[in-house]
Amino acid sequence: MLTLLYSCNHSEKVITNKKETLPFYNTADFDAEWIDEKDSSYKKIHTIDSFSLQSQLGNVITKDSLDGNIYVANFFFSICPSICPKMTNNFKTLQDSFINNKQIKLVSFSVMPWVDSVKVLNEYAKRNHINPSKWYLLTGDKEEIYHLARTSFFAEKGLGLQKNSDEFLHTESMLLIDKKGRIRGIYNATQKPDIERVVDDIKVLMKE
Repeated sequence: MLTLLYSCNHSEKVITNKKETLPFYNTADFDAEWIDEKDSSYKKIHTIDSFSLQSQLGNVITKDSLDGNIYVANFFFSICPSICPKMTNNFKTLQDSFINNKQIKLVSFSVMPWVDSVKVLNEYAKRNHINPSKWYLLTGDKEEIYHLARTSFFAEKGLGLQKNSDEFLHTESMLLIDKKGRIRGIYNATQKPDIERVVDDIKVLMKE
């Protein structure tokens, strides 16, 4: 049996008998783990915690409402002058790549929810040609968002576990989440090559 492993920016695949599979990421160290369904640890794979936030349309979006969808998540704020415009432009590429696939979603959590009201996010979405049925801009309780980002998505990797909600969250990370709410890839949302990589990895997940 020939198995090829390759890695780049935590986007890793195993090719076995011409079938690609993505790893699971269970800790903020982002060590890749390939876990077979028959393995006793399969049921203990890390999943995203429950949440309930509002989209740019004022709709309530929860973890449960995303179950059954593959989605890419990142963290931004509407008045960010530096990395966020790059991330938004790159996410538009993802939006356009999967515009006709209802099972693929994009989820951007505001790290400045006291500024990013539903109205502000709706205006931001219109300016940036964001499709509200494909790409959710979420706002809500700051404590909930920061806890979710740092301890569930591991958005700041290991350093985030040592911070509290008083410390501002600012990261270029984007996470690929599978249909069961498990982390399957981490990438840099400001980098075009990583956008191409996540497109390829989404196609791998679609075959699972």
